[in-house]
Amino acid sequence: MADPSSYRPKPGQIPDSPGVYKFRDEHRRVIYVGKAKSLRQRLANYFQDLAGLHPRTRTMVTTAASVEWTVVATEVEALQLEYSWIKEFDPRFNVKYRDDKSYPYLAVTLNEEFPRVQVMRGAKKKGVRYFGPYGHAWAIRETVDLMLRVFPVRTCSAGVFKNATRTGRPCLLGYIGKCSAPCVGRVTPEEHRELADGFCDFMAGRTGTYIRRLEKDMMAAAEEMEYERAARLRDDVEALKRAMEKSAVVLADATDADLIAVAEDELEAAVQIFHVRGGRVRGQRGWVTDKVEAVDTSGLVEHALQQLYGEETGDSVPKEVLVPALPEDPEAVSQWLADRRGSQVSLRIPQRGDKKDLMVTVQRNAQQALGLHKTKRASDLTTRSRALEEIAEALGLDTAPLRIECFDISHLQGDDVVASMVVFEDGLARKSEYRRFQIKGFEGQDDVRSMHEVIGRRFRRYLQEKERTGEWEESPAPSGAVPAPDAAAGDGDPFDNEPREDDGRPKRFAYPPQLVVVDGGQPQVAAAKRALDELGIDDIAVCGLAKRLEEVWLPDDDDPVVLPRSSEGLYLLQRVRDEAHRFAITYQRAKRAKRIRSSPLDAVAGLGETRKQALIKHFGSVKKLKQATIDEICEVPGIGRRTAESVAVALASTTPAAPAVNTATGEIIEEDDGGSTT
Repeated sequence: MADPSSYRPKPGQIPDSPGVYKFRDEHRRVIYVGKAKSLRQRLANYFQDLAGLHPRTRTMVTTAASVEWTVVATEVEALQLEYSWIKEFDPRFNVKYRDDKSYPYLAVTLNEEFPRVQVMRGAKKKGVRYFGPYGHAWAIRETVDLMLRVFPVRTCSAGVFKNATRTGRPCLLGYIGKCSAPCVGRVTPEEHRELADGFCDFMAGRTGTYIRRLEKDMMAAAEEMEYERAARLRDDVEALKRAMEKSAVVLADATDADLIAVAEDELEAAVQIFHVRGGRVRGQRGWVTDKVEAVDTSGLVEHALQQLYGEETGDSVPKEVLVPALPEDPEAVSQWLADRRGSQVSLRIPQRGDKKDLMVTVQRNAQQALGLHKTKRASDLTTRSRALEEIAEALGLDTAPLRIECFDISHLQGDDVVASMVVFEDGLARKSEYRRFQIKGFEGQDDVRSMHEVIGRRFRRYLQEKERTGEWEESPAPSGAVPAPDAAAGDGDPFDNEPREDDGRPKRFAYPPQLVVVDGGQPQVAAAKRALDELGIDDIAVCGLAKRLEEVWLPDDDDPVVLPRSSEGLYLLQRVRDEAHRFAITYQRAKRAKRIRSSPLDAVAGLGETRKQALIKHFGSVKKLKQATIDEICEVPGIGRRTAESVAVALASTTPAAPAVNTATGEIIEEDDGGSTT
């Protein structure tokens, strides 16, 4: 625990101007980011008597080892920089909302020649129009199915579209009138884009125009006694009305607003957002967070606004944002939202009428979400804590192993030997910390030797980081110890190109675990312990979990530790071991598949993937390319004579494979024009 007075800035050193500040821990990790109108006044609050600080603030300042700041011109710039740094550094003491689910969106890919309507999850892509989020994917599909009557936009995948273009036959939706079939030229790209734009306009809330136009066309068709067309238009109007009924009318027509409500207690907070477009609820989403910093409702609202609109621009930011409490600096936040939208944004608390009534509904949803989350987490947190305590007791550890790293070796009969490292923190997988290795120290199959190499490489990198940051002092190494190599030299693992600057970002291999778990028994555990001893590391526990009887092996012990089958500690170790095995075998299979897909053209220096594909497409197969002359190869666009000569030499030097034989008939199976066997 650090004393805040040891890194407190000198009097008068902190400027009295707007800015953003960062607290770092002893490892130089950024652990907290904040902003202030006056840096001098705000930072002074952190260096008062510890007894007067909020418990969470006290924990933060005693964990920190230094503080630094950046001066900006305005509060709006401070807000933007704070958001950028929180996203970049992921500080542990900042409130970070996490989605309670991966919400699906209705997306229209306007960045394609023929826009496609589909369900999308995850990060938003440039050039794609999004609507939602929706609670369930089936709700999107029901809406799309109704609207395709009126706006028959393409919904098929790229593969289906290309196949239909090649065969000249549309898919089933093209035959039943729910796709305009641009794949076979029934509509031009311009006509199809008009349909997509109309679809987007309707989903954006401009519904009255289309329904009135269809009703007018229906009446005109009836007057002209085109009854079949009139009936079809009548059905189109009904379909659009049914699609509109799926979104309840809650506010006046043409109202675009987001309503945000917060439910909180001392430890956690839940946020619910209703997206209202055209007076209808078009989407709903929710977040939960641990209150790891001393923050009130205003601060939670400000963090929610940053999370919600930090990556949005244009119409994705509504004209009106309704909140339960205004941020500390509402003018700066409103200006920030207006800059992202490109026009004025109203940020306010609803006082009366329909908007206040709807806010009550949103608040009720937030309370229910918080209650449900606490019910789920209570069980999970209790179970994880018990598991860590059982592991600590069984292995004789002083404290519960809050960070566990597990290593596994994978290969196929000695080929493509790889290793995995998975990380669990507080009993939960931390996938951003996962790493994978190629075994480079030797050829062949030797799990024990591979484990020794991987553990050595991982913890040499740890020592390099300690030496680079000044946490590790040069001292006489123990007998047999291997000194940490120069960080610039690297150790041969695939992560030598990581950032070297002291920037506060989470570094690969920079933080030690309390427990190393290896997949295996006594030999693997001994190899891991020997690697740590050679590096002079003696404060990290090691154990192994053998698959056969699920026995836990410790270094230098002749007998395993047997945990009860019902033990939560054993179950956690099994999960860690199984995750390491899954991660290793996935990497090994990917490497093997890549090796199998290798081509003789890979040996041609300077020949990229695009020109390889051009050669294969031009000649039809590697076999026909091999038979071509240099002049014929030069006919391929982008292939010069020197490259053609290199291709010819590379293909001439390859040894022809033995012919395949049909064992039933004795016939030799010839390679077809596509380069595959038949």
